[in-house]
Amino acid sequence: MSAFLVVSPALVPLAFALLTTLTQGRARLTANLSLVGAFTLLGCTLLLLGRVVSDGVQRTAFGNWQAPFGIEFVVDPLSASMAVITALMGVAALLFQRSSADPAEEVPTLHPLVHALLAGVAGAFITGDLFNLYVWFEIMLLASLGLLALGMGRRHLDATLKYFVLNAVGTLLFLAGIAGIYGLTGHVNYAAMAEASQGIEPLRLLAPVALVCLAFLIKAGSFPVFAWLPASYHTLPAPLLALFAALLTKVGVYAVLRMLGDVFVVTPDIAFQVLGWVAVATMVTGVLGAAYHWDMRRILAFHIVSQIGYMLLGISLNSDPGKIGTVFYILHHIIVKANLFLIAAIIFKLTGSYDLRRIGGLWKTRPWLGVLFLVPALSLVGIPPLSGFWAKFIVVRESLTQGEMAWAAAALLVGFLTLYSMMKIWMQAFWARHPDETWTLPAATRLGPAWIVTIGLALITVAIGVWPQPLYTFAEEAARVMGVTP
Repeated sequence: MSAFLVVSPALVPLAFALLTTLTQGRARLTANLSLVGAFTLLGCTLLLLGRVVSDGVQRTAFGNWQAPFGIEFVVDPLSASMAVITALMGVAALLFQRSSADPAEEVPTLHPLVHALLAGVAGAFITGDLFNLYVWFEIMLLASLGLLALGMGRRHLDATLKYFVLNAVGTLLFLAGIAGIYGLTGHVNYAAMAEASQGIEPLRLLAPVALVCLAFLIKAGSFPVFAWLPASYHTLPAPLLALFAALLTKVGVYAVLRMLGDVFVVTPDIAFQVLGWVAVATMVTGVLGAAYHWDMRRILAFHIVSQIGYMLLGISLNSDPGKIGTVFYILHHIIVKANLFLIAAIIFKLTGSYDLRRIGGLWKTRPWLGVLFLVPALSLVGIPPLSGFWAKFIVVRESLTQGEMAWAAAALLVGFLTLYSMMKIWMQAFWARHPDETWTLPAATRLGPAWIVTIGLALITVAIGVWPQPLYTFAEEAARVMGVTP
């Protein structure tokens, strides 16, 4: 049972990808089976998280080849929490898909690709092997390309091409880095690499580790290689957009954290200094891009880039508080960012457009939607007592403690600019009058599943903000376990 739980985050979605393929031609059955698969994944990952909390790190190797030579899955507090949040986002996306708020077209490949994507993401979180991390990245990439191209329109294919090109470059860099690391350490297993790196001159490791981390930064959407993200994400229907926004860039951040904060703890300080300035540039360019645009999807896509900067900043501080801040930030941001895209889809359904210049009047007709939007929006800004306040507080406090005043100042400034973008959405969508004098709310909306998902995610955001200690304690344990060679 223990071995099954360890592999379940990848095995369960792969199984349901196959099952939903076999039920093609029966759309209702396929959709129901897909949602059952998401809930099954959530149940398995929660059980796995409970096992990690009670019994410590869980691991299993395949084919009677023990580590470091066998393919190994390792689940520690960080990877267990990421598996749970992946499953939660799968449930949220597939439940929201049942509403009329910009759902994806129910084509035969939709549900198999969604579960393949969940398998790739979860597999990347639980693998204990660098080469198999590459394999899971490729599964994730192929599923992402399939989902981007689902609409088969010109803009969908254009977005798919842009997404593919930069991610393909990242893949080549990743393979080159793996080859260099294997040449120096003789291993691709995380624990074996960590042990072998202790006897290698840190500067010799710098080049291959930098190549691998550069590949991860491309996939995370960091400066200066983030253009693929806002150029492609906005073409997706709302449930898929929320799933992409919540998970895909976080896999890149997770991989950077795993490499620098866990496996290669001997990395020279110069690498962390460079990463810190990359983080600042990512924050600033992302928030400026968001301030420029009027399409809600593009605004929120640029804010993915901006918020990735905060996570990278936590890693660059190279300390336990920095790791804690990154873990806290990742988990908070996944929930908040997915919710913002889903609420934007509800606004689109009610007003007829994602363009802020063509909508308005929702405060008079749907005031509770305005309140609902403010919860994730103000959390993204970092307003207390919401979850984003604590995430930013941990990272900024550690920056100040280490004397990195410029980094801390940039983080605070970007917070103010984020507030501008969020208020621009709120003022135009809710407070301003609709530019069409004849506009009325649509008669039939079928938004029940959408309300369940968005309210549920908002309640989680509030709960983390009001009671941050449990998540902080968990992030503290995750940071403590990282960097300990078994």
